[in-house]
Amino acid sequence: MRFSNGYWLDRDGFTVNRARGLLDPAPDAAGVVRAHAPLRPVASRGDTLNVGLIEATFTAVADGVIRVDLVHHAGAPERGPRFEVAHEPGYCGRVETGDGLVTLRAGELAVTLREGPEWTATYSSTRGELTASPGRALAHVVGPDGTRYMRDQLSLRPGERVYGLGERFGALTKNGQSVEIWNEDGGTSSQQAYKNVPFYLSSAGYGVFVDHPGGVSFEVGSEVNTRCQFSVEGERLSYYVIDGPAPKDVLRRYTALTGRAPMVPTWSFGLWLTTSFTTDYDEGTVTSFIEGMEERDLALSVFHFDCFWMRGFHWCDFEWDPATFPDPAAMLARLHARGLKVCVWINPYIAQRSSLFAEGAERGYLLRRADGGVWQTDLWQAGMALVDFTNPEAVAWYRDRLAGLLDMGVDCFKTDFGERVPVRDVVWHDGSDPERMHNYYTHLYNRTVFDLLREVRGEGEAVLFARSATAGGQQLPVHWGGDNESTFASMGETLRGGLSLTSSGFAHWSHDIGGFEGTPDPEVFKRWLAFGLLSSHARLHGSGSVRVPWAFDEESVEVARRFIDLRLSLMPYLYRLAVEAHETGAPVMRSMLLEFPEDRGSYDVDTQYMLGDALLVAPVMDASGQVEVYLPEGVWTSWWDGSTVTGPRWVRQRHGADTLPLYVRPGSVVPVAPGCRRPEADWIEGLTLLCFEPPEGMEREVLVPAHDGVGEATFRVMRVGGILRAQARGARGPWALEAGGRRVEAEGDVAVELALG
Repeated sequence: MRFSNGYWLDRDGFTVNRARGLLDPAPDAAGVVRAHAPLRPVASRGDTLNVGLIEATFTAVADGVIRVDLVHHAGAPERGPRFEVAHEPGYCGRVETGDGLVTLRAGELAVTLREGPEWTATYSSTRGELTASPGRALAHVVGPDGTRYMRDQLSLRPGERVYGLGERFGALTKNGQSVEIWNEDGGTSSQQAYKNVPFYLSSAGYGVFVDHPGGVSFEVGSEVNTRCQFSVEGERLSYYVIDGPAPKDVLRRYTALTGRAPMVPTWSFGLWLTTSFTTDYDEGTVTSFIEGMEERDLALSVFHFDCFWMRGFHWCDFEWDPATFPDPAAMLARLHARGLKVCVWINPYIAQRSSLFAEGAERGYLLRRADGGVWQTDLWQAGMALVDFTNPEAVAWYRDRLAGLLDMGVDCFKTDFGERVPVRDVVWHDGSDPERMHNYYTHLYNRTVFDLLREVRGEGEAVLFARSATAGGQQLPVHWGGDNESTFASMGETLRGGLSLTSSGFAHWSHDIGGFEGTPDPEVFKRWLAFGLLSSHARLHGSGSVRVPWAFDEESVEVARRFIDLRLSLMPYLYRLAVEAHETGAPVMRSMLLEFPEDRGSYDVDTQYMLGDALLVAPVMDASGQVEVYLPEGVWTSWWDGSTVTGPRWVRQRHGADTLPLYVRPGSVVPVAPGCRRPEADWIEGLTLLCFEPPEGMEREVLVPAHDGVGEATFRVMRVGGILRAQARGARGPWALEAGGRRVEAEGDVAVELALG
């Protein structure tokens, strides 16, 4: 929210009381530093009367992480919910004082306060100053209707870029944007977003996480050109400043606070196919889709039943429509016999016609109005209500219905919706603040479902296909990009949304291949196939039309087969990225900044991405096949023909439907499993290590992760002169080493050498 009218004036009706000094900065015995900021200059005793005061508390919570708490009136109630933020147990910062300065250090990160007539808190590392809350930045604001706000601003240096703030579909760099952290069901073509995360990542090597689960307003160089402003309703504002030095280091520290993705099942990396939304389907239709995939040699892992597996007007009663699925248990058994997993659509809403509505209302399991009645709306389902996940009994009730589906043979759930959560005239069971609950509701919803799957299916077997989220939602994967259109333009906004989300701590992300709304023309569909199958997770899904490849043209079938086969061959590499995400918070799909923070040319690139650390992918978003790709410094190798391009430079190319710019970073060793037909196969047997432009003296350890009870393998690859050597440990059966068109084969735990040309 903007509070100013230009630089000098406030907006009409707003009173902006800015901090006008910094008083009494001092540490306590625990190393916590407190200071006070009067809301007008204090030059004499008389100035201490009739003036507001903000208490500022600075706490070092881990190496590279400092928490800031700003409080105007401490007596204001603090109602939940609250983000689950993990501080390092027993951590204590180091305080230095002298020359009127107080500095709190958390490893290499420091905040320095100077007592005096102007408020300033400066954040620095061994690399120098990172950012600061300077004069006129900190303020308490009163709006025209009496609403109170707390605001702070952190400085932006010239050329600095800001990323993140959740899944946002506009420009990847947020500079110049006004961003409202408020979950909405707005599609992918507006400023609204399904997944709002009050965290931003700076190209200067730090991040900021605002610890407020409700609405947060960000003005990224848009109210004051040289500052990033954030504000919340109320009398308190808390945030964390998080050091790098590299962007991936910031994400590592941020996800240590808010949680990391668990390991997801290997089968989830295979292709997902759905019924689509409003199409007519029954078991015969489903079977025809699956048999069509088999006949065309298109490997499939998961089949998803969208909304109308239940009867219309009954969502959600969790009962199969008897007219179209008279024996669902037997049908699910037949799908399992084909080697498929099964996903079904759900949401957290209970329609009035659902058999569960009266029971939920009577027992207090549905969100109440202030007058004690059930909150209801006709938007989406007639007379629908929301399950109140703040009520433990309601959580158990909802879980029991899903557990029955798991017993029947369902393997996972698409957790749709969770954004349309009211804030007026409602009362939550646990007394939560409705404004704070609006964004957080989706976290309770997805956690309820994910925890059930983890308990029933086991650790590492739980997976969702979720639409909405907030900070911490990365612990409940996977998320998809919502309702996009079937156009090249929407393909671009979809990619921007994904890169924005993965810059916000989320490891896994997917999207509807071909777009959701409308029917894509064959060119859009084929180009989207390549993009989708080179994403973290891959799903064919639409609204009123199906997405089986043969519904478009025969070439679509060929393109689908080529990229499905490529995806499956990359399983050793993709699953290693999943392990890295689980251990460090690094996402599977990465903006160019995440991998190349030293390259200014990469800062604003939002039409391509890195799939992990080795593969650069540039989706084709033009019917002519033309595409521009930016290659950072080094000799990059085309995956398709081995040709090379030396960067840094932009390259313009034209691609047929069966390729796209797919380049391998110099010095990479990519483990592949040629001929792999299922994502849960034993990738180690028959593995090939593909080496690209290995530099002299290179030494790499390549991990091929364990999965499904099969042990991991590691390969140490090094170059000495014109010789490439590889030593295996944990290899099973044959494996090979390839570089520059040359190949040497081996078997078991042996060392091999390959002469480079």
